[in-house]
Amino acid sequence: MNSEIIAVGTEILLGDICNTHAQFLSQELASLGINVLYHTTVGDNRERLRQTVQRALDRSDLIVFTGGLGPTTDDLTKETVCELFGLELRPDVETQQRIEDYFSHLGREMPRNNLKQAMVPENARLFPNENGTAPGLAVQKAGKCVILLPGPPRELVPMYRRSVRPFLEQFMESTIVSHNIRLFGIGESKLDELLGELTENENPTVALYAKRGEVLARVTAKAASVYECERLIGETIAQIEKIAGEYIYGIDVDSLEQVVVRQLIQKGKTLALAESCTGGLIAQKITSVPGASGCFEYGLVSYSNRIKAEQLGVNPQLIANHGVVSPQVAQAMAASALRNGRADIGIGVTGIAGPDGGTPEKPVGLVYLGVAVGNTTRAVKLNLGRGLADDRGEIRYRAALHALDLIRRTLSELE
Repeated sequence: MNSEIIAVGTEILLGDICNTHAQFLSQELASLGINVLYHTTVGDNRERLRQTVQRALDRSDLIVFTGGLGPTTDDLTKETVCELFGLELRPDVETQQRIEDYFSHLGREMPRNNLKQAMVPENARLFPNENGTAPGLAVQKAGKCVILLPGPPRELVPMYRRSVRPFLEQFMESTIVSHNIRLFGIGESKLDELLGELTENENPTVALYAKRGEVLARVTAKAASVYECERLIGETIAQIEKIAGEYIYGIDVDSLEQVVVRQLIQKGKTLALAESCTGGLIAQKITSVPGASGCFEYGLVSYSNRIKAEQLGVNPQLIANHGVVSPQVAQAMAASALRNGRADIGIGVTGIAGPDGGTPEKPVGLVYLGVAVGNTTRAVKLNLGRGLADDRGEIRYRAALHALDLIRRTLSELE
């Protein structure tokens, strides 16, 4: 089945909002084995919308619209689809009641123009909107299926997961299952080289995606049952783990920080941080994970040498002898964080995020991570400036990821 995603809204064309729906829906449709061949964005103009719909009907079996289902006169998606399909719009009593109840729950009177959203195409399949007023719709005719979804993400995403995906699954002749392997510390091209023929297999397929600072490997199988899909995927994942296991930080997980927090809690360990060039970014990532209070004890942004000395107790002579960006200072910061936080693992970070401040001996992007466990400390040297010397934010971001991975690897050693 070939499909097309059409985002309706002049605000998208003007760049006022980002079209995140295309990414979400593409991933979802691909997981069902539906080929997404086109992404289209069209403004709130009747004639251009009509041309776009006609073009999509000529080349796609499934067309998914987002937006243009509101109560105003420039919300034209429903009307245009009905015109081309030769369908009438009719009032739906149940939908109207849902809209009235929605406004009643908010303690507001329903504007009369919202009644437009209760007008639905004849014989349409309705998808209830639990977070807004516009229902989703599916219209089928002459071998084509058109799905209309509301624009706001907080309405579209739960509607898709609750109602639209089950609707689409009934048309699938086979089962498709995917699992995502997340890797850190290896590039996409190097991973592709290591995996070799695995990335050329047809079932399961192994697709590599370069993400910000990491790589995602999606393993997808198609079979008659979920059990058979999982069997095929399991064999492939085992091969990938054998080849690149040291870089894998999780399967079907959201982020590196999520894995770190889970492992800290599972092992009953606590963490303390002393950050300089990352400016609290590591702490922010850790505390963004629900449950982080069960493992995160202490965090200090010690940006100046004075604070490193006064708050962390780093010997000023150590800084004078080796420089603030040095393995010695990183280890001292980690040991101080460990002591001050009374934690099991202490991390210290010092570096040159740029774009200024670098020297030939210590260029922009040089970062040292210190880790302290018990009475032992060690340092890791990072050179993050290659291709990023003018990107302060990216250097800080990648330094934070490396610190999280260092915590993960340290935890794996604490068996």
